[in-house]
Amino acid sequence: MTQTTEPAVPTGATSPGPRTAHVGAALFALAVGGFTIGTTEFATMGLLPQIGTDLGVSDPVVGHAITAYAVGVVVGAPLLTVAAARMSRRRLLLCLMGFYTVANVLSAAAPGIETLVAGRFLAGLPHGAFFGVGAAVGAAVAGPGRRGHAVSMMMTGLTIANVVGVPVSTAVGQHLGWRVAFVLMGVLGAVTLLGIWRFVPEHGPVDSSVRAELGTLRNGPLWISFAAGAIGFGGLFAVYTYVAPTVTRVSGMSESAVPWVLAVFGVGMTVGTLLGGRLVDRDVLRTVVGGFVATACSLVLFALVATSPVPAVLGLFLLAVTSQTLGLAMQTRLMDLSPRAQSLGAALCHSALNIGNASGAFFGGLVIAAGYGYVAPAWVGLALTLVGLAMVLAFGRQQVARPA
Repeated sequence: MTQTTEPAVPTGATSPGPRTAHVGAALFALAVGGFTIGTTEFATMGLLPQIGTDLGVSDPVVGHAITAYAVGVVVGAPLLTVAAARMSRRRLLLCLMGFYTVANVLSAAAPGIETLVAGRFLAGLPHGAFFGVGAAVGAAVAGPGRRGHAVSMMMTGLTIANVVGVPVSTAVGQHLGWRVAFVLMGVLGAVTLLGIWRFVPEHGPVDSSVRAELGTLRNGPLWISFAAGAIGFGGLFAVYTYVAPTVTRVSGMSESAVPWVLAVFGVGMTVGTLLGGRLVDRDVLRTVVGGFVATACSLVLFALVATSPVPAVLGLFLLAVTSQTLGLAMQTRLMDLSPRAQSLGAALCHSALNIGNASGAFFGGLVIAAGYGYVAPAWVGLALTLVGLAMVLAFGRQQVARPA
């Protein structure tokens, strides 16, 4: 299988200034942003029972808040990235994280499920644009030949959130209430703002425009890869959305074990991110295909062993490793297919991820509500993953024409 050549410095991130000598500090600040968003995005899954009890609704209904967040990402990622094409990348990161922080605090004050759903939608709007712009800035700071490393470092913040942030916020939510957990996420947003302001360098005038960004969308291979990811990523989220009730009602674990299960899942995501960074720098397309195959196998394993606590946790760990490797590879693939607007390409990956998040939560909730039980979402996820794999195998070799 062929692989695209290494692109030049990403659009929207021109030659860095003198502060770029602090490469490690800049990547760390971006990783803190990934940690904040990862904690906020996935904490809702761990707090599903508490939110449902407090608001008087069922688990599938609370799942609508997760779906709303995902829809916000899908809508906001391309729109905000394109609309802010001429804005300084650092200023844009600050604006996006500021909006994100406010939306999370508003979610904490939601009086009912309808208001919570609206708050989660607003919180999702800046998510994809933040990761898209941050990935492009990180790649520019790290320099040619280390794209996979730079993107994986930023994404490591998201995965560490699943080791530390999500379990801690889940424990806080169980003991002090889910609203306190969302306030904690607002505090994390404020810390991220400080880190970006202090360490992320300016990148001078942005060599882009709304027309140039939109021109990238006239790209068949880009949309095929986007659709494959949007469908295939649903496999992970069909299971992870309902992980708290699954491990308590199917695997027989106590509610106090849920934060530890989420921490193990986070360790798996961290391993998958670091592994994916290495594999992507060798061959992007092979890593995408391998990621789909491995994720499908992990879903089958989890479905078969979910009734036993230790094997179930092992299955979740492997699902985290394989799906995160796939996610990192798909983001790099979409950046390759949008050489003139890499921020937009990376943002589109998060749109695809969250279409998968929304569809996985929806279809997983559908089979649970129909009475098929909490293992059924794993088989739904397998079907979604195999469809994504089939699309990559059928169309994956298509490449976008390189600009002169």
